[in-house]
Amino acid sequence: MSEKKKGLFARLFHGLGKTRDNMTEKVDTLVRETRKIDDDFYDELEDILILSDCGMKATMSMMDELREQVKAQKVTDAAVARDMLKEIMVKEMDIPRPPLKWPMVMLIVGVNGVGKTTTIGKLALRFQQIGRKVMLAAGDTFRAAAAEQLTVWAQRARVPIVKHEEGADPAAVVYDAIQSAKANEADLLLVDTAGRLHNKKNLMDELNKMRRVIDRDFPEADVRCILVLDATTGQNGLAQAKAFKEVCEVGGIILTKLDGTAKGGIALAIRQELDVPVWYIGVGEGIDDLQPFDAREFINALFGEGSENA
Repeated sequence: MSEKKKGLFARLFHGLGKTRDNMTEKVDTLVRETRKIDDDFYDELEDILILSDCGMKATMSMMDELREQVKAQKVTDAAVARDMLKEIMVKEMDIPRPPLKWPMVMLIVGVNGVGKTTTIGKLALRFQQIGRKVMLAAGDTFRAAAAEQLTVWAQRARVPIVKHEEGADPAAVVYDAIQSAKANEADLLLVDTAGRLHNKKNLMDELNKMRRVIDRDFPEADVRCILVLDATTGQNGLAQAKAFKEVCEVGGIILTKLDGTAKGGIALAIRQELDVPVWYIGVGEGIDDLQPFDAREFINALFGEGSENA
């Protein structure tokens, strides 16, 4: 494993520490104390997963598969069943991110407070570091100081930003940003959007208007609607995701603040409930703490495996 890879895994490993304490250590205690794999074992395992915010649907799906595998392979050792569960989790979460095509517009959506602006800044830096020309559009014209916050990140990432006055039409910002992106041959346009989910009709109208402008004036661009969710909000975050899926075609999830929650199982719930791939995860405040999601690395870190590299 390269030094950079080790460093990234170390961040992931430490970022998932609270969830590991809450979920995996309880699973390991159950495994150590289990004399036989019976209904009591399954019931306790099920409770641990649900209390880690894996969600009812994902938990039931994984438990059904585990029962089938244990029965088919006549497994009697709970440690073997644990390893089976781990592989089932990897399979549940392993939806590959679709290949990126350029030029691309990412409409970044999510309620206020999830770390949307910070995430956009980190994405700008990440793509710039791999040689892509990035531009930002301050499409959240309703929240006070949203454009100013985004400007700070634009300066930090040394990328241009298009913004209008507070209260301006977000679609007009997008229009100007598209013209600028085309003139400068930008690869990626990252668009911040308002997070006013309490008024879904206004939000839907706003996003639809932005999308029409993009489709009309930037037809060659690949457009992705990326939803930012705060992992610490657990099931409430899942409810937000479902609501956003009603107003736009969510193509990917960025799950932030995983280092601040004991319920990182929400990543499994999102996968099962929404059938949308997790693109990136945030496991800390640093720039490199926004990482591309890798199902096997995520589950390895969750189960405390590979910790010698952390």
